[in-house]
Amino acid sequence: MTSTMHAVIASEPGGPEVLRWQEVPVPVPGPGEVLIRVAASAANRADLLQRQGLYPPPPGASDIIGLECSGTITEVGAGVTSHRPGDEVVALLAGGGYAEFVAVPAGQLMSVPTPISLIDAAALPEVACTVWSNLVMVGGMHQGQWLLVHGGGSGIGTFAIQLARAMGVRVAVTAGSQAKLQACAQLGAEVLIDYREQDFVEACLQATSGAGVDLILDNMGAAYLERNVRALARNGHLLVIGLQGGITAQLDLNAMLRKNASVHAMSLRGRPESEKAEICAQVDRQVWPWVQAGLIAPVIGARLPLHEASRAHQLLQDGEVTGKVLLIADE
Repeated sequence: MTSTMHAVIASEPGGPEVLRWQEVPVPVPGPGEVLIRVAASAANRADLLQRQGLYPPPPGASDIIGLECSGTITEVGAGVTSHRPGDEVVALLAGGGYAEFVAVPAGQLMSVPTPISLIDAAALPEVACTVWSNLVMVGGMHQGQWLLVHGGGSGIGTFAIQLARAMGVRVAVTAGSQAKLQACAQLGAEVLIDYREQDFVEACLQATSGAGVDLILDNMGAAYLERNVRALARNGHLLVIGLQGGITAQLDLNAMLRKNASVHAMSLRGRPESEKAEICAQVDRQVWPWVQAGLIAPVIGARLPLHEASRAHQLLQDGEVTGKVLLIADE
């Protein structure tokens, strides 16, 4: 195998135009790792932050952007017995996905759930692991509850709606256009809130007869904190996974005490490998059967060649895409 490959490199912090397709060394899998020939990756909002110099990779991770991929194992490192060359997999990455090859710990591999194609499966790892680890492993989501998803038309949002419906949970969503709200409705969301024109607190309280929602999956952070607390039901869980609306806000602890509620802020990328391995194992074991049954499918809003990652970043920045933006490796 050649010792070099092509990857998307950010030449400097900046806009989408700083992304360049250039030649770099192929990574070498260390003990407990495998090397994957990438079939496809996907663009995430965290990637935009990394491109801008605002979200550096964890220590030891590749500085190439990309948090997930699908592909075929070409080499296994010392001590890997669970996989072998030729296996088709999807992977949760700490970095390195925008490249022709990537090295990843074997514990962060998952199977490709049928009937999803190897390329389309690249839309699943980051959203599945984020949604499952937050809503189920932390939030304890279960049948009969109400979930509010902010950014319902995003990759995370479209997956969360489907997972919740598969588990018998009722869903409210916020989005910024009627097209995105209708897409959410087709996935099973019942309460459709245009955040530009409606108060999501009022809409959630009305839908739940004043009780509030049991879980909130929030990508906004500071801007929504006070209203999220008001929208929560007693014993509710607010799960913050993004900071698009700012970093710092005041938390009304009295309101939290009265509701016996909790706030969790979680980043998947920087968690220890052992925790990510457990999340991946649960997703493979418990979520993929719903995919195989047709209850969950990746929602893909755009497919672009990997070397055109700058276009993918522009699409995400413009906010016009529903679901994921795939980056497909050249044959």
